[in-house]
Amino acid sequence: MLPFRQRPVCGGEVVVKEVEKLLRGGVNTAIVRVRAEVCLRCGERLYSKETIGRFEQIRAKLARQDVGDFQLLGQSFQVAAS
Repeated sequence: MLPFRQRPVCGGEVVVKEVEKLLRGGVNTAIVRVRAEVCLRCGERLYSKETIGRFEQIRAKLARQDVGDFQLLGQSFQVAAS
């Protein structure tokens, strides 16, 4: 059950969607698929306390490079300005 059908600030409709969240910890990055309440007008995402706790655990694992149970997707590179 959604706490709001509309966002109090912008008045946009709020719906539950599966979204991708990009998390960073140290030099590592992870993409996590989670359910969130999303405003259709402004795009703001609202996450449950449990989901936020999961984000914190993942960030901590990334920071200490404890990524053995994560699926490797490839490599990331930073391009220096020329």
